[in-house]
Amino acid sequence: MKNNIARVLINLSLNKYFDYKIPETLLDEVKIGSHVTVPFGKSRREGCVVAIIESTSYLKEIKEIERVSDRKPIIPRNLIELGEWMASYYCCSKEQAMRALLPGSVRSGKISRKKVTFLYIEDSQKASEFLFNKGRKYPAQEKIVQFILQHPDVSIGTLKVRTSCSDSSIKSLEKAGIIKREMRNVLRDPFGDSELVMSEPPELTDEQAVAVREITNMLDKKSRFFTALLFGVTGSGKTEVYLRAINEALNLDKDSIVLVPEIALTPQTTERFRARFGNQVSVLHSSLSDGERFDEWTKIYEGKVKIVVGARSALFAPFKKLGLIIVDEEHENSYKQDEAPRYNARDVAVMRSYREGAVTILGSATPSLESFYNAKHGKYELIKLTKRIDDRLMPSVSVIDMRAEKAGKGNTIFSRDLISAVYDRLNKKEQTIIFLNRRGFATHLTCHACGYTANCKNCSVDYTYHRSKDYLACHICGDIIEATQNCPQCKAQNIKYSGVGTEKIEDIATKLFPLAKISRMDSDTMTNRKSYEDILLNFRRGKIDILIGTQMLAKGLDFPNVTLVGIVNADLSLHIPDFRAAERTFQLLTQVAGRAGRGVIPGEVFIQTYTPFHEAIKYAVNHDYEAFYNYEIPTRDELSYPPKTHLAVIRFSGEEEDKVSIVAEEFIEKLSIIRNEHLIFSPVSPSPISKIKNKFRYSVMLRGNLSYKQKTFIKSLIFNEFKNKKVNIIVDIDALNLM
Repeated sequence: MKNNIARVLINLSLNKYFDYKIPETLLDEVKIGSHVTVPFGKSRREGCVVAIIESTSYLKEIKEIERVSDRKPIIPRNLIELGEWMASYYCCSKEQAMRALLPGSVRSGKISRKKVTFLYIEDSQKASEFLFNKGRKYPAQEKIVQFILQHPDVSIGTLKVRTSCSDSSIKSLEKAGIIKREMRNVLRDPFGDSELVMSEPPELTDEQAVAVREITNMLDKKSRFFTALLFGVTGSGKTEVYLRAINEALNLDKDSIVLVPEIALTPQTTERFRARFGNQVSVLHSSLSDGERFDEWTKIYEGKVKIVVGARSALFAPFKKLGLIIVDEEHENSYKQDEAPRYNARDVAVMRSYREGAVTILGSATPSLESFYNAKHGKYELIKLTKRIDDRLMPSVSVIDMRAEKAGKGNTIFSRDLISAVYDRLNKKEQTIIFLNRRGFATHLTCHACGYTANCKNCSVDYTYHRSKDYLACHICGDIIEATQNCPQCKAQNIKYSGVGTEKIEDIATKLFPLAKISRMDSDTMTNRKSYEDILLNFRRGKIDILIGTQMLAKGLDFPNVTLVGIVNADLSLHIPDFRAAERTFQLLTQVAGRAGRGVIPGEVFIQTYTPFHEAIKYAVNHDYEAFYNYEIPTRDELSYPPKTHLAVIRFSGEEEDKVSIVAEEFIEKLSIIRNEHLIFSPVSPSPISKIKNKFRYSVMLRGNLSYKQKTFIKSLIFNEFKNKKVNIIVDIDALNLM
């Protein structure tokens, strides 16, 4: 007997499945992954079929599915199973996990294929007779026929642009039976008119060849590992290893996913992969239009491409023969989603590979301590690239003690050594990167007369001053207020803007180097995809001498003519109240330094700091990741922090601070039932940023390995007992942000 009960996940945040009978008329249409319309209470709702079963435990008569959507694709079973695992592991609702599997443009069913009208010759005999007998009398029609003969199947839009013809001329030819029009589906092209220039694989270094051989063994199932950490210094040729690994997957008729941490990197990365694999490459990221994303996803779904490159969400590309997932710069925080489901794409990539018999390659010059720990303890294979390609030298790194610079009454933003080095590069026609991980012009507005400080009214942070637009902005909630020259509180005129951001760096650099071509790259200037592409293209072409920017400059950019990197306020991230502060500082400094000297000319790096003897800075100077790892691990072990164990943060937020605090205490009291010697609870306390968007925030940190049973209990409290408490409760498993 054919199974006729469908288990459906309704598009509501209920965290449960509902069973429906499949009517005889829909037995052949309803499949796992189908989108269906079902009666739900007194209304109709859409849902997704997650299982088809023989019987149900529901005692009453169950309702029937009403229809199957013909505008939404069937979600592959492998992704449905991955979504169920995510809901369980990341303590989120089943619906939240399922929504992550499809781009909104696909999930909504509102976007459809783009249709374009094409013209073609219907009767070649009539066309010839027209040109021979009547063409001179009707020059506009003659031009149309000649163009279509030269360009068969031309779109009507292209024809009008190229021939300046009118609709009446086209209709006359149609009426005569000479040409005919046809509506066809066409793909929106996110690559636009970009020229595709194919490249030849370079000769591998000895280390690269070993790396490719190890990965090939994994793909061929000749290795016990299915995950490898490709630990390669900056400029060691990790991307070429990725390209060779993908080629091996293609030889096995397998599909590949390449994840990059930043949308800004996607064009550059995609360019390299398309140059090797041509139109087998698709792209998925949030800067695509809804139509482009719909078409790219559909190409993958229909098996028309074998490779997808994109940011975090590209992990859920609907490949049916997945062989390889590459996570480039795997240490980057941008792989962790801030909203439910709060998944880390790096970790879900490993799980997806495991479930589908594929291989994951995690690549980084500065791996997360979690990944290196897993490699050191035999969970991942460790593959090392210790040298730059062509035996190029690592950049020389100098530390500038800004305490001495300040005492000597030098410039407290640009040290004398850095200024001299920039002038030297300008004279040599070489390029410079100046890095500061803070945007804006000034970070504080203070009145020295009354002590007033410009704090965001919605959040417990200071406003940042943006001089180019003359306003104060909160970088947490986005609130903007007008800048003022007088104190809003006491009306004094000696108000002072202090602190420094990339906008101020640009202003100072313009005065110090008046003849240099200077550009800034941060989230204030990079407002869309074209902004990224234009500035990177201009930098590559040498139209920019000095590029100033935030952490997006640290993420894998490769410019051979950059020979100098200056890092301003290098210890900025050291003073954040987070146990990962040293790790992030080391990673950032090493990655930014790695942008220098990637061509034939050796690079030089200046690290300006007020804490020159901190271990994170000392080890970054020597590009010594393993020494930093060995320094950091004992502290983590002693305090039961990752990577020795897992970390979860439970956050409570609401408009009434007292209520938030009380609910947090009640919630943790309920959790005492799951407490054991392997699970450490921190006390309930205000979050480091205690208010965001007018909501007060409290948090509790859990250190230990939460079991499936413990997570299920936490979810039951959130979705049942504490559901109507008017306090928002979220659980962040493997949290990276403690603020």
